[in-house]
Amino acid sequence: MKLLISAVNEMEAIEALKGGADIIDVKNPKEGSLGANFPWVIRRVVHVISDSVEVSCTLGDSPNLPGAMSLAALGAATTGVDYIKTGLYQVKTKREAIFLMKSIAKAAKSYNPSISVVVTGYADAIRIGAVSPLLVPEIAAKANSNVAMIDTAVKDGKNLFDYLTVEQLKQFIHDTHRNNVKAGIAGALKKEDLATAYELGVDIVGLRGAACTGCDRIKGRIDTRKVRELAEIKRQLELALELGA
Repeated sequence: MKLLISAVNEMEAIEALKGGADIIDVKNPKEGSLGANFPWVIRRVVHVISDSVEVSCTLGDSPNLPGAMSLAALGAATTGVDYIKTGLYQVKTKREAIFLMKSIAKAAKSYNPSISVVVTGYADAIRIGAVSPLLVPEIAAKANSNVAMIDTAVKDGKNLFDYLTVEQLKQFIHDTHRNNVKAGIAGALKKEDLATAYELGVDIVGLRGAACTGCDRIKGRIDTRKVRELAEIKRQLELALELGA
């Protein structure tokens, strides 16, 4: 399981790297759950990380505008990131989602064939009228994407597990892996949720608030000590599995 920590700039990225993050995710939480950051900020993060770990960036909580989003994907691919991540925010049907993500993947992979495309659905999709997150594995598979992820759109204190049961998440992960796609979860997760995430068998777990001062994703800043604690919990879970085997 890879620990993805979302950072807003290169200073936070360095803190996350020191703490043991596996993936540095560059976003702008002021613009939403998957708010996009500026290309020059993303490039600076890629530069300071310098191949130490993987870097991802978000394209935003996406409108259903395949042309605009594919152009954004091409721009993001030029920054040197390993992953680009899109949220299916104003996308209401599976058909719309597949076409949007096919366009994004085509644009990004035309520049960098090895870049990984992440499709993100929202656990609270019903609140925003978006496509069901449980359809994301099929969407990812049919759209030449590499990772299927679930996050939350509205950040109001509720987290992923307030909207989806463990059984639903097990099915999501099973369907994702059956389609040869990696599975990820995020959504106001706390350090206490890491054990459940690990038991579910996710490939990527994304956090920001839990890694920030005051556990505040907007006003807080990434704290190396908090990231190190998260990384240590992950290490202990991996060790327990090895010992059990």
